[in-house]
Amino acid sequence: MPVTKLAKKQVRVVERRRQRNKSIRSQVKTRITKAERLIFSGELESAQSAVVAAISSLDKAAEKGVIHPNNAARRKARLMKKLNEAQAYFQSQA
Repeated sequence: MPVTKLAKKQVRVVERRRQRNKSIRSQVKTRITKAERLIFSGELESAQSAVVAAISSLDKAAEKGVIHPNNAARRKARLMKKLNEAQAYFQSQA
């Protein structure tokens, strides 16, 4: 348990930040999952807009310091790779 006044305040601050970061992280994960689900189902038009939304939320999270910028870059690269591979696959089928 914190003893000093400053330590008690720091506990409150950290809890507020944790709550905010948790919701942002959850939103990022939800958008990535939604985009991946659309990619794998073959709905490429809607998947493209979902990927743009996921990339935007990743960038915002990295900008706010919720996740590390390299983490955001890695996730964006993996998501784009999946989208590009799916597009190439469906184009070769047509």
